[in-house]
Amino acid sequence: MTHDPHAALAAALDRFPRAAAGHVPTPIDPAPNLGADLGLDLFVKRDDCTGFGFGGNKVRQLEFYFGAALEQKADTVLITGAVQSNYARTTAAMAARFEMDCHLQLEERVANADALYRSSGNVLLERILGATLHPYPDGEDEAGADRSMRQLGDRLRADGKNPYVIPLGPDNPPLGALGYVRCAWELVEQMREAGRDFDQIVVPSGSSFTHAGLLFGLRALGCTVPVLGICVRRAASLQRDRVAARTRGVGALLGLDTVITDADIAVYDGALAPGYGKLNALTRDAIKQAARREGLFLDPVYTGKTMAGLIAAHQEGMLAGRRVLFLHTGGQPSIFAYGDTVLE
Repeated sequence: MTHDPHAALAAALDRFPRAAAGHVPTPIDPAPNLGADLGLDLFVKRDDCTGFGFGGNKVRQLEFYFGAALEQKADTVLITGAVQSNYARTTAAMAARFEMDCHLQLEERVANADALYRSSGNVLLERILGATLHPYPDGEDEAGADRSMRQLGDRLRADGKNPYVIPLGPDNPPLGALGYVRCAWELVEQMREAGRDFDQIVVPSGSSFTHAGLLFGLRALGCTVPVLGICVRRAASLQRDRVAARTRGVGALLGLDTVITDADIAVYDGALAPGYGKLNALTRDAIKQAARREGLFLDPVYTGKTMAGLIAAHQEGMLAGRRVLFLHTGGQPSIFAYGDTVLE
């Protein structure tokens, strides 16, 4: 019997409950003006248009967490993230849709943040959505942040609630990455319909749910298009190991033996400095160029740095070819938290 990778992947994904909320498939738009500037045939996969709670990549990921939460009859959901976390904002929106209480733990990942950063953008939206916000003093203690959330969950359980905690640390099963395994299937179908593959896919690489899920899904379906992850939180040497571990975790979760080679895991940190959530000249220029050439808004934390990384990697001759797909993961609300610093 001939092995059908599509059937095998479909059967593996179907074992996990999913609370469908996103507007998918998302379109692939050409970016002819920006592409001409760069000397590329540039396209944008519009995952900023997933249509729920200001959209973004977190919708695809949270569909699986909320599927599990609903199956467990949870009435409360908890998550941890940065003060301007897109994950937290989208969690609050989905909790409202599914009639759950929502507790958000906001970590101090960005030093010397001003009052606007702490009150506008995603934070403002979370308060409108009715989420309960909790501070966490450390921005680089993933295990401690997850532990703090579980302790809050225990207190809520003692008060008679039935909480579901969404963990983010690398030691947890990467359930959210399944959203981008599904996205890979969607993308493969879109390339098939177009009659042509991309030479390179460029994605943000932070928690690595998006990067690892997409990479695993493509390879599970036999698609060999290179995926370049642009580092938005940690150096390439650390991020490469994280993506490798995530892809192994996805395979274990799905029960599939898809092989991801060392060559498959490509990361670039040339636009990262001075660190997570901090703007640099490359990112400011990329944000302004995308807006002024395509009417496309990128955020300072993820997509702006990813476009900056795409441009820098291209200038260094690192892209695999001319026809390039940029995965736009959303995050536009955080633009308002950065105010005039975007224009410096």
